[in-house]
Amino acid sequence: MFRDNTQLVPRDHFISAMRQVASSVTVVTTDGEAGRHGATVSAFSSVSADPPTVLVCLFAESRIAKAVSQNGVFCVNVLSETDADIADRFAGRHDAWVEDRFSGINCYGAPGEAPQIDGATAFRCVLQQTVRSGSHLIVLGHVRDVLAGTSRPLTYSDGCYHRVLPQTQMALAAAN
Repeated sequence: MFRDNTQLVPRDHFISAMRQVASSVTVVTTDGEAGRHGATVSAFSSVSADPPTVLVCLFAESRIAKAVSQNGVFCVNVLSETDADIADRFAGRHDAWVEDRFSGINCYGAPGEAPQIDGATAFRCVLQQTVRSGSHLIVLGHVRDVLAGTSRPLTYSDGCYHRVLPQTQMALAAAN
């Protein structure tokens, strides 16, 4: 196992390279004993189909990481291409003038269930395991339910949001 931190790439090189990796924009939500919380997250991935399992990476000292750990349930909401404002809201960019990040956002789910954001592709999960790695908590969840979204996903790369376009649409646009 590699444990020699002196041979790791410099932090700024790593961040620069990661800015070039596109990812879906997700909002992780939770509700329960620790309350209802939500945060924008870009580190989300499928882990296994047997059993259905996903992972998200959360800053270990964040409210969302602590709430997910305590509540034991979470929902990964993959935002649609029209939801950049929701991504900004849950990233905390509106916290100075919006007290509740969920205010005015259409969500579904009973109290104690992690909220599903309307129009998002949602993966409702029960917490299976957490693993601390550096500054983050890797959260693994068994997927209890999946709800299909209504459009293509919002993506994030190089510091801004992007839309996903199929190759055929790009070729047609270039031809015109």
